[in-house]
Parts: sequence; C-alpha cells; structure tokens
Amino acid sequence: MPQMAPLLWLYLYMFFLISLILFLVINYFIKPFEYIDSSVISTPATPQLNWKL
Repeated sequence: MPQMAPLLWLYLYMFFLISLILFLVINYFIKPFEYIDSSVISTPATPQLNWKL
C-alpha cells in the first residue's frame, strides 16, 4: 500500500541509527591492536648471512 512507504523509511532510518550507534559503541570499547615500537627492535648495522656459502 502506498501510504505505508513513510513508515518503511522511518523504520529503515531507525535501523540505520541504531546500528550506527551500536557500531560506534563497540569500536569505542574495543581497544585497537598495539603497534610494535620500531625503536625496541634493534637490527645490526651489517647483517650477517644465516647460511653458509
């Protein structure tokens, strides 16, 4: 029925808002991955070969 179309858009809009709020809340409470600090990893100035020639 054509008169039901505004209710459909209202339900879609409410579903979008609820899912967006849920997504933002979940991302707020879940911590991101910790990045490895590159200053901790020390590589030698002259890399040595791991195999014998």
